[in-house]
Amino acid sequence: MRADQSTDKTVLSCRGLVVGYKDHPIITGINLDFEVGHFITLLGPNGTGKTTLLRTLSRHLEPMGGDIHIDGRPLKLLRQAELARLMAVVLTDRVTPPLFNVFQFVALGRYPHTNFLGRLSARDQQVITESLTAVHANSLSRRDFASLSDGECQKVLVARALAQEPRILLLDEPTAHLDLKHRIEVMAILRDLCRSKGITVIASLHDVDIAAKVSDRVALIKNGAIIDWGCPEEVLSGRAVSNLYDFEAASFSHHLGSIELRGSGQRGRVFVLGGMGSGAAVYRLLAKGGYAVSTGVLQSNDLDCYVARSLGADCVSQPPAAAMNGESMAAAWAGIKQCELMIDAGGDNHGPYQSNITLLKKAVARGTPVFSLRPAGAENRGSGAEEAQIIRVQSASRLLNTIEEFI
Repeated sequence: MRADQSTDKTVLSCRGLVVGYKDHPIITGINLDFEVGHFITLLGPNGTGKTTLLRTLSRHLEPMGGDIHIDGRPLKLLRQAELARLMAVVLTDRVTPPLFNVFQFVALGRYPHTNFLGRLSARDQQVITESLTAVHANSLSRRDFASLSDGECQKVLVARALAQEPRILLLDEPTAHLDLKHRIEVMAILRDLCRSKGITVIASLHDVDIAAKVSDRVALIKNGAIIDWGCPEEVLSGRAVSNLYDFEAASFSHHLGSIELRGSGQRGRVFVLGGMGSGAAVYRLLAKGGYAVSTGVLQSNDLDCYVARSLGADCVSQPPAAAMNGESMAAAWAGIKQCELMIDAGGDNHGPYQSNITLLKKAVARGTPVFSLRPAGAENRGSGAEEAQIIRVQSASRLLNTIEEFI
């Protein structure tokens, strides 16, 4: 794995690092530079060594080879108290301290800065309060630690780490077992710490969607190596994520920053007239229902185009802002003839998508069943006879039940 070129912004670096247990190396040849104030995410399947790497960086494990430096100094030569002032760690080990309230528990993070008696100065008290404020947990300060929910506990663990006033914060699956609210809140807190305090956050995650949105750098780990490293906008392509996790029925879109689940396509093929984001929910609904999807003609930068391609739909597209040409229209019409019915998603059929009206009229004339999520009379689509052949569906939630009668 090629290393980044070290700069004066580098706070932690690895050269030729090998991590593992006893005589069993798990990841070899690690050459990475972690910069000040960056959010770095380690991504990869279970068992690939993300936790082992974090434990080695935090000196819980001895490296099997290579070097780790913090601010240009060898990690192995730092005294424990000195390391604790530079690096804080939040691992997945369950913490259940007896007889501590939250303030007292967070105060444990001040141990690298207090004297041997552990007495808290006014400065220590201030840092503890600021750490609780940073994670939005001031209201918990007098609560018993043992009474906290998982989400509250995770925020307090981060607060204890912040009380060390570290330059580097290592976290192993910080959102594991959290509900959606606390997952988003914890990740937003960590991202903001990078920006507001210049802390370098290195975290292992399974949630590619969140990693794509918060990370400055991502490391993809598989088969005993760092297989890619860099900005998520460049590294997290659909192919890269599929290869990383061996996806078969799903794909990641770097345009959407999310994973889409493909349908089986065993219940028949449906053509969707979308555009301007109107078709995305319909594509997902049909994929979930087991239908194969064709769609078009879409602008290539349309949200619908990104969603359709992620779902594996047959998608006719052309460059942005271009008028629908004869070739694209012919391809869409060929797709319609291969489908058992058409769905009008109810989007704006003016401007670049006015040709959708032509496709709809041809489908009606051919006898293709046409369902529309557009209210009756919302647009002048043609003759009353054509209107009478369009089946109006009041909501997407009723769509699957309605079309089952025709397939």
